[in-house]
Amino acid sequence: MSTKSSEIHSIISSLSKNFESKFAQGDVAGIADFYTENGMLLPAGSDFVQGKQNIKDYWQFAIDMGIKGIKLEIIEVEQHDNTAIEMSKYTLYSSDNKEIDHGKGVVIWKYENNTWKLHRDVWNSSVATQ
Repeated sequence: MSTKSSEIHSIISSLSKNFESKFAQGDVAGIADFYTENGMLLPAGSDFVQGKQNIKDYWQFAIDMGIKGIKLEIIEVEQHDNTAIEMSKYTLYSSDNKEIDHGKGVVIWKYENNTWKLHRDVWNSSVATQ
């Protein structure tokens, strides 16, 4: 599989917009569907979160804790056959659209069943701790 750099960036950006939309709707099943069957979250301050059900539970917990929106900015995407590596920025929002957190992340995408899926998703805050 070969995709031009601008094309893979556009594809990943579009998928990220759909992810934002599912998040805003609180659709954790829809969010989990963005991940591969063996997908894994690597959130800061936490252990691995692996598998769709655990990913679904993780995002439900985040929404229940008050995160109601996410904005993703794709900085760079590099493709290697059926794998793409994304570097991005994120901003998390409360229900009244106030910023809760912002930071950066790296995502490894896999092309599986004719679509790109999140395979490894790691992020950490850029907000200084006191």
